[in-house]
Amino acid sequence: MTTISTGRMISHPFGNANEGQVCWRPAKSIWAGVMMAVALVFGPLTFSWSGFTLFVITTAITICAGHSVGMHRLLIHRSFRTSKLVERVLVYLGTLVGMAGPFGMIYAYDIRDWAQRQTICHDLYAHRRSFFVDAWWQMHCAVALKHPPAFVIEPEVANDGFYRFLERTWMAQQLPWMLLFYLLGGWGWVVWGTAVRISVSLTGHWLIGHFAHRGGHQGWAVDNVAVQGYNIPKAAVVTFGESFHGNHHAFPGSARLGLERGQIDLGWNFIQLLMWLGIASAVKLPENMMPREGLRRL
Repeated sequence: MTTISTGRMISHPFGNANEGQVCWRPAKSIWAGVMMAVALVFGPLTFSWSGFTLFVITTAITICAGHSVGMHRLLIHRSFRTSKLVERVLVYLGTLVGMAGPFGMIYAYDIRDWAQRQTICHDLYAHRRSFFVDAWWQMHCAVALKHPPAFVIEPEVANDGFYRFLERTWMAQQLPWMLLFYLLGGWGWVVWGTAVRISVSLTGHWLIGHFAHRGGHQGWAVDNVAVQGYNIPKAAVVTFGESFHGNHHAFPGSARLGLERGQIDLGWNFIQLLMWLGIASAVKLPENMMPREGLRRL
């Protein structure tokens, strides 16, 4: 197979994105399983409109400002620039989503992107398996490749003391907020502001990944790669633009994901707000980027 290096993932001559074994990851699995169990059992028992409102607000902030803008578009793809303080705040909010620390998120995105750019890749990276198998694999397992690429994070990020701290303590970062929620609203706020929020975020992230790699609207195709991306317009609002994954495959470094007329991208709108405030600059968009190799308009 052709080996392709993508940024932090550096292929070697025997690099292979297909040969590997799916392995259970206990810490990842227990974390996701406990959050889901608490949400399913205690969510209905502790429901209140104030708790539900807390869930909606905290989910919107952590997914939009944190995950979509801070982790994905800024830290992982460097689609715009901002001050180190603002960057750290956004990445911190992304850590509160409960998926991983900053280094773990970079690795998860980059290894999948590297694998999908090959001519053939493992079924896990392509979301090819059935609905429930893919759910188990994505939220409870990982692929141990026989010949993985080297993973090198740029020193500016790898040596950042705050990011190193977040990486070591990303699960524990929920604790101060759980205490605050308990003091303000009791156990119901803890359940809805933490367990329900995290379980919905984790499940939603997997669902978008599952369906956005299997079919849907596609404005562009990329030739000679193992996996195509597709857009899911109906999920645009609740994913803050992340469901336009076909557009993202076409222009991975773009700060704007909703590229077609009528495509709602609230993450991009948040970046526009940062630009208006003078906080964001050097914004990457399709018109000022080099098109990726093999890109073809449909």
